[in-house]
Amino acid sequence: MSSSEREPTGMDSLGALDAPPAPAGETAPPPPAPAEAEASESAQAEPEGEGSEPPMQVEAAGRPETGSTGDAPPSRPYPAPAETPTQAGPHGLRYDFNDGCRVLIPDADGGKWRVRLRDIDTGNILFETTLLSGRINSSKRYYIACRIEVWLNDELVLEHDYSAKDREVIVNFPVGTIGDTLGWFPYAAKFQRKHDCRLTCAMAERLIPLFQAAYPEIRFLSHEAVDTGDYYATYNMGLFFTDKDHIRQPCDFRLVGLHRTAAYILGVDPDEEPPSIVLEDDSRPIDEPYVCIGVQSTTQAKYWNNPAGWREIVKFLKDAGYRVICIDQRPVHGHGLTWNHLPHGCEDETGDRPLPERGRWLRHAEFFIGLSSGLSWLAWAAGTPVVMISGFTHPTNEFNTRHRVINYHTCNSCWNDPALMFDHKDFLWCPRHAGTPRQFECTRLITVEAVKAALRGIPGFGDASATSGAAANL
Repeated sequence: MSSSEREPTGMDSLGALDAPPAPAGETAPPPPAPAEAEASESAQAEPEGEGSEPPMQVEAAGRPETGSTGDAPPSRPYPAPAETPTQAGPHGLRYDFNDGCRVLIPDADGGKWRVRLRDIDTGNILFETTLLSGRINSSKRYYIACRIEVWLNDELVLEHDYSAKDREVIVNFPVGTIGDTLGWFPYAAKFQRKHDCRLTCAMAERLIPLFQAAYPEIRFLSHEAVDTGDYYATYNMGLFFTDKDHIRQPCDFRLVGLHRTAAYILGVDPDEEPPSIVLEDDSRPIDEPYVCIGVQSTTQAKYWNNPAGWREIVKFLKDAGYRVICIDQRPVHGHGLTWNHLPHGCEDETGDRPLPERGRWLRHAEFFIGLSSGLSWLAWAAGTPVVMISGFTHPTNEFNTRHRVINYHTCNSCWNDPALMFDHKDFLWCPRHAGTPRQFECTRLITVEAVKAALRGIPGFGDASATSGAAANL
């Protein structure tokens, strides 16, 4: 298995992570499949009752022979957890919750161990086995309040209930994303408040300045700065496309929303809330009323494919008294024979700028018009009204905005169809109508009038006397 990363275009990425086999993506591909538990004798699950099946699977396998060789270890999109469980128990036992519930069972000089894992919230016994020594790793890698019970020769020697209070926990975010991390991070903050833990968030270094001052109770690190030796629990954020067995996520992200999947992975309330961001320079960049637009993205399905759309909207906005500022990463982007250009009539503030500078432009804008992209999520975080033009995602995929523009008379929402696999390598991905006259009809048939109607619905639209950006996302 290999991993590759591609920097997002238009400051935008969906942060997709596939369970194996995985196509190359615009972010790092998935973590390796759950590691097998190592044991000196194969662990055998004991029945929980007539007709019952364990809702969590734990695998066991023998250690490789000394001196054996194999493939090089796969690279990972996240910092790898400590090789040995970090928490010490009696009789040489070790355990933790780093990428699943892990228990290390030492050799007890002929003594026999029995290990049971139980879901505290549901009461279900997830796994139970007897063994002489070995290693157990639960297959489920998302948050589960787990009880670990260990007996040595029928004597209960360890009973530990998951409790992150005052303990070190890390939540890892893939580094190739902007919008995804902005959407996921508030749920990590909820986790910290719920468990009163000492939380570390590992993420792309360019995002850290947005959050650091707003969340002093959370430690922010780049992936390279993480030392995994002391963490009690580890959770990985991502979009796991082929996780049909729900190893990394309890439910398919396409059914619950791109951002809300983090709530289910972390076991917190899924109600959305924008993250707080602090800008070192929060001054207004220009005096006149202005709006920001973001027209570029990482795949053509995300674009507003109406050929005259942006040109007419820019003119409409300028006639209403606004300066129109494009803040994309690039003025031109595309692939092969398909290229998307800066709209005629707008002002060019494109470039690979720091995210706090983009946040400054967005915070003071009257509103932002964009796609299902990182800039839309940043505008949401900045408290700016967002007019989102998207047809390939369903509105439940992103944060709620009353100014969402979608055309239900056309093919739509393919991104949220679990039967369709998003191909990160195909810039012209259109799974239902590729190569036909209906390709990209989801946004090609979003009319200028539909976008104008959404703009007119913004309170104060066209008020040329406005001198400051809206203070809340409407």
